[in-house]
Amino acid sequence: MALVSRPRAPLWLGRLSRRLCAQLRACAGTMARPRRFTVELPDCSLTHFILGDPADHPDARLTALLGPPGRSYALCVPLVPGRGCGPRVQAARMHQRLLLQLRQGPLQRCQLSKLLGYGPSDKAGAIQHGFLLRDPSDHPDTRRALLQLMGSCQEAVQPQLAEFQADSQGLLWQRLWELRGDGEVQVDCACVLQAPEPHLHPLLPDLLNSVVFQDRDAARAVLEECTSFIPEARAVLALVDECPKEIQKGKFQVIAIEGLDATGKTTVTQSVSESLNAVLLQSPPPCISQWRKIFDDEPTIIRRAFYSLGNYLVASEIAKESAKSPVIVDRYWHSTAAYAIATEVSGGLSFLPPAHHPVYQWPGDLLKPDLVLLLTVNPEERARRLQGRGLEKTKEEAELEANNVFRQKVEMTYQRMENPRCHLVDASASRERVLQTVLQLIQRAGH
Repeated sequence: MALVSRPRAPLWLGRLSRRLCAQLRACAGTMARPRRFTVELPDCSLTHFILGDPADHPDARLTALLGPPGRSYALCVPLVPGRGCGPRVQAARMHQRLLLQLRQGPLQRCQLSKLLGYGPSDKAGAIQHGFLLRDPSDHPDTRRALLQLMGSCQEAVQPQLAEFQADSQGLLWQRLWELRGDGEVQVDCACVLQAPEPHLHPLLPDLLNSVVFQDRDAARAVLEECTSFIPEARAVLALVDECPKEIQKGKFQVIAIEGLDATGKTTVTQSVSESLNAVLLQSPPPCISQWRKIFDDEPTIIRRAFYSLGNYLVASEIAKESAKSPVIVDRYWHSTAAYAIATEVSGGLSFLPPAHHPVYQWPGDLLKPDLVLLLTVNPEERARRLQGRGLEKTKEEAELEANNVFRQKVEMTYQRMENPRCHLVDASASRERVLQTVLQLIQRAGH
């Protein structure tokens, strides 16, 4: 059925309420600009759209993506007002709960994609996370299940549901729904238009201190917000608080060794530590590694904060041990940051933060190693080594094994790290040859 209602400006998907939007416009003195949205496509490209006045000519690409056959929906986590990291933690937890429920019951039939809402500015904290669902069969149970999902949320601010529909002229419209009383009410109807691709990925302003933490206090503040629902967070914080903030490296070398799956990192770190009579440390350290599974199941911001604080715990040990002997660290900050960036930035290689972006810079308050080595292997050798491993893997390690684009993004992110940068080591050769190469690099760095 054709939709004849005209859109009302401003058109916001996932903002708080019409009253709040009016207050914001009054404060600014001008009409607020509409938000933009981006969706990751199966080929790892991104498409961007905006809500506005009907265009003279319908956009066939958007109609093919969001229109018939089938039906598409957008489910967005609202931006929670408030300062500090508390609102971001709340929004992340709602997002994760929605994801778990979208993978159950009748909603399993839908094709699920990441959806990001962002404003015209590059201000941090303005990103809105959500989902694009496409039901190829346009089953009536899908819409009913989505409305029930909205109603089941216990938070003060509910997620917001939008439905896409094409009219007889080929224009694509978005209808925004809210639950009021015992039913749903349409609160907006907007035309969906193609938006120009931004210069940088819209998520980049939110990477720092939501995905990659710039300092210990930023990561600590996130876990502080979690102590009421993750008892282990308090234990982690107690260990972190025992570590002095001002520490210095001893007179002996500190070498961090990084590597993707099947690069022989574990073997190399053990062999190097034995050859140098060095202390071998790991990040996260054993004192908190018992809780990895708990935090691996938490939303991104909580999981990243846990691993970031693990680096500060390791740094305290490095400071002590490097006064007595060389130290080899099996993974350190580069690993934490590389996996975080590659996971959270949607799309292919071209959408990663550009070289020299602040997200690639070592935290100013974290003890630096003297040398960082990144072990790499060619694809053929990697495939051979992966056969029959049977080791327990984290979600990211499993993704690394199955997703070639993700692996390339991790490798590229590692290579863009600065201050200190990663020195590449081809680990495809024999164990003895790789060990010899690594020891030579360490010796040169020592001189």
